[in-house]
Amino acid sequence: MDASDYCGAPKKPQGEYEAMIICFILGIGSLVSWNSMLTIADYYYTVFPKYHPARVLTLVYQPFAIGTMIILAYYESKINTRKRNLAGFTLFFISIFLVLVVDLATSGKGGIGPYIGICVLAACFGIADAQVEGGMVGELYFMCPEFIQSYLAGLAASGALISVLRMVTKAAFEKSNDGLRKGAILFLAISSLIELVCIFLYAIYFTKLPIVKYYRSKAAVEGSKTVAADLAAAGISTETKDQGGDKQQERLSNKILFHENLDYAVDIFFIYAVTLAIFPGFLYENTGTHGLGTWYSVVLIAMYNVMDLISRYIPIVPWLKLESRKGLLIAVFSRFLLIPAFYFTAKYGAQGWMIFLTSFLGLTNGYLTVCVLTVAPRGYKGPEQNALGNLLVLCLLSGICVGAVLDWLWIIGKGTF
Repeated sequence: MDASDYCGAPKKPQGEYEAMIICFILGIGSLVSWNSMLTIADYYYTVFPKYHPARVLTLVYQPFAIGTMIILAYYESKINTRKRNLAGFTLFFISIFLVLVVDLATSGKGGIGPYIGICVLAACFGIADAQVEGGMVGELYFMCPEFIQSYLAGLAASGALISVLRMVTKAAFEKSNDGLRKGAILFLAISSLIELVCIFLYAIYFTKLPIVKYYRSKAAVEGSKTVAADLAAAGISTETKDQGGDKQQERLSNKILFHENLDYAVDIFFIYAVTLAIFPGFLYENTGTHGLGTWYSVVLIAMYNVMDLISRYIPIVPWLKLESRKGLLIAVFSRFLLIPAFYFTAKYGAQGWMIFLTSFLGLTNGYLTVCVLTVAPRGYKGPEQNALGNLLVLCLLSGICVGAVLDWLWIIGKGTF
């Protein structure tokens, strides 16, 4: 069947709910490996106590994510999306599996050698993240909004899932010898399994869903060349697109797209710059000692992740979704007030207030992310939506990088830098 025939069907094909579920699982797979590294930071602080693992791993991860994303965003229109996403999920699987292998091979012992190995794998996560997150957001941008919302919810669910697993394993192994390590090994193995499932879901099942073939065919008719391999895997030809004339292939340049959506780019950049200036490093190292003891940082991380997940479903209710461009800017910049709030709460407040603030940080992060990323692609055709998705993910990763650098300012002057 030809792509123009497929997308010209009188009714939109079935499979929407199946696609939403798969998008959710793929969202989990897009961050579960990295969230595993962050969530077992309490274990890494016992193995590498002098190396600030939560901060260093984030700082190592980001340059590779941004560098890769810059290249992919520039050449987005020429890149095979299928190969890009499969390469990303495969790299995630290999990297998280090797994290497990490093720990088993060294018997959980510290030292500069294993630490460098962990840092190298963190850099691999950055490369994989740029491939998958940019590729998936760009691709889902020319499908229905429910798909991108499900994917973004999956990103948050990965953190919530890992946090819950971390709390369960910490409780289960707390009184046993080497309990932290046993728990970390268990859900590193679970994370590896999730990545393997994502590879097969994307490669085989997602491609063959009727509604996915419909939207990819529609994008191909509008001039997108990035979906050709996915359509070929589903048995749909795209050859006739090259015969349609130059006008059909025209699309706005990346420069024009960025200029038209500058406010959304600023929004997504500062959402993650503020979040990463606090999470996770500050929560692990700068919140003091409280009644929860070693559970304190684990609870804080879990509350952030759970609220981040819950908040990504709030915009489903139309009257709760913030769509005003000016309103989004005001909401995003008001989050800067969280920085002094965390500082004074850590210095003078009780643990209950810190848990509340951390929950609010996650709540605003997830809610604003979904509001921005689901509104931005409206009014553009397939190739432009794909390009815009990649540009906004680049801004997101840049914000994370800046936030990770700013996070180090909390420990300057404390004698532990």
